[in-house]
Amino acid sequence: MNYMEVEDQYSMGIIPKREVVIVRGHGARVWDDDGREYIDCVGGHGTANVGHCHPAIIDAITKQAQQLTICPEVFHNNVRAELLKILADISPEGLNQIFLCNSGTESIEAALKFARAATGRQEIIATMRGFHGRTFGALSATWNPKYRKPFEPLLSGFSHVKYNDIEAMEGAISEQTAAVILEIVQGEGGVRPGNGDYFQQVQNSCRERGALLIIDEVQTGFGRTGKMFACDHYDLQPDILCVAKAMAGGLPMGATLCTTAAAAVPVMSHGSTFGGNPVLCAASLATIRVIQEEMLAERAMEMGAYFRERLESIRTPGVREIRGMGFLIGVELKGKVTPFLRGLMARGVMALPAGNTVLRFLPPLVISKEEIDIVVGHVEAILNEVKG
Repeated sequence: MNYMEVEDQYSMGIIPKREVVIVRGHGARVWDDDGREYIDCVGGHGTANVGHCHPAIIDAITKQAQQLTICPEVFHNNVRAELLKILADISPEGLNQIFLCNSGTESIEAALKFARAATGRQEIIATMRGFHGRTFGALSATWNPKYRKPFEPLLSGFSHVKYNDIEAMEGAISEQTAAVILEIVQGEGGVRPGNGDYFQQVQNSCRERGALLIIDEVQTGFGRTGKMFACDHYDLQPDILCVAKAMAGGLPMGATLCTTAAAAVPVMSHGSTFGGNPVLCAASLATIRVIQEEMLAERAMEMGAYFRERLESIRTPGVREIRGMGFLIGVELKGKVTPFLRGLMARGVMALPAGNTVLRFLPPLVISKEEIDIVVGHVEAILNEVKG
């Protein structure tokens, strides 16, 4: 079977595909159907924090699948209970009311609904370049017109202000504001970290004016930035924390973590058939244990700094800036990113764009120093090739 032809024939074509069929993965590497090996700096768009096919995750999934595969939340469940407790234990203080779902955009949808229900207000303030998902509520909070235009009109009550600009935010928050939603690092928006003072001031302003602070850690959560959650870098205490991607070792899972006040939502006003699925809860428990026992957040801090230092050592006029936090790294180029992505894949390295000119690296947190050196060597080579 020609897998590429079959997929192209039957899938809608909404997501452009690269000319490769990935069939296997281990650690920070993947293989195609011809047996060719790649260093994976896509990492399942940031889901593969513990690496591909980690044995502890495989074992947890297998054991739970042999016991119970579905248990809707109308019943209690032992594995779900364990996960809820550990999520409350590892998250910022006060986030002890948790809704489990299936994806990042679902966690954002829940957060927006909860914020409106808890405050009785309608307005949501998001930021320019922010990305929060593609379903209607999350898309209304997302800034980029290319995602929004085909589906307008979107939900009312949403506005966007300049990111990392406290004056713009102060001028926007009012007594009608239900919530402010922020990313600690704008991933899709170009890998742009915010400033710690900015986040603290936004948090203070929200508290003063009765608005909730929603922190979107769908991509940055579970060790990616060098802490379990990126907001831990700044001792933030959000009212709502949205997580997903790396939560269950590559399986589809998300969560919306709330304070008691933010969770003041009417009974049966929200729900999820598959949220809190026992197999996914078992995978998530195993994932969190691996992150803790293998100290992957600390590793992301140390090795992410090494990765950036190696990238910064490349001497080429084709790079404007290198920025990021932990193992979320962006290389802003002076030209379009697509030729660089193609060139890297031809050399056995997979990476992502973050806009039209930013090369984004989201490797598994288990990537080795030797693999980083190989990646940087290929980045340097392709930068010189494309430049030439």
